[in-house]
Parts: sequence; structure tokens; C-alpha cells
Amino acid sequence: MNSPVQDGKIPDGTHTLEAWKVTSVGCNWVDTLAASHIQATSSMVGAAATSAEQAKRRKYENLNSSFIFVPFGVETLGPWSPEARALSKELSKRVIESTGDPRARSYLGQRISLAIQKGNAASILGTVPRCGGFEDVFDFI
Repeated sequence: MNSPVQDGKIPDGTHTLEAWKVTSVGCNWVDTLAASHIQATSSMVGAAATSAEQAKRRKYENLNSSFIFVPFGVETLGPWSPEARALSKELSKRVIESTGDPRARSYLGQRISLAIQKGNAASILGTVPRCGGFEDVFDFI
């Protein structure tokens, strides 16, 4: 199978939203409090997510025109990029139309939020040194 772009980059995932187009979703989960983002995120909500969205769009700017590319930027503390919100809204609309469940958008948002929280927990736990148990943590004597 030929790569959709000349430099061999493969999009994060592909999904069919329209019968004649394949939608490629490029996901970026960015740390709101990273030193490289803190100046922007302290003055504008979602600045890191928007920056990640723009970087992903530049990365795949040469994607074959038979694809619809959607960058999906989300920050660790919650804000979503504009295109991530738009894609979520469109996907939710389609799920609601096909299932009749008006809660579909809420469910999708909750699942993505939980995935982010699990990633945050894994990141934090990865920085904590392993100990033998609570007796090492609570050594008051």
C-alpha cells in the first residue's frame, strides 16, 4: 500500500466519515503546564492544544487530497483545540442520528476525558520513586 504522503509519514488513525473520503485524525495530547507551553497557556485557555493542532496540520500538509485530515489537540488539564471540538460535535451528531441516543456527545467527551486522566495518572506515577509500602512513606518514628 502506498503512503498517503511522499515523506512516508503515516497518520495516527484513519476512519471513514464519508463514503468517498477517508478521514485521518492526528491526535496530540499536550501538557498544559510544560515549560514550553506555560507562557501561552497562562494567558489563553487552550493555547497549547491550538498550537499542537497547527503543528500536526503542518506535519501532514502534503497528505493526499483523497483524505480529509483533522488535527485533534487536547491539553492535559482539559482544553480542546477548535478542530477537536468540531470533530467531536460532528461525530456525536452522527452517533445520535444512528442510535437515537441524545447523550452520545456527553459519552464521547467523557471517554476522551477519562483517557486523558489515565494518561495524567500514568505520567505522575512514572515520576514517583517506587517504595516498599506505606511504612516507607509514613516513617514518623
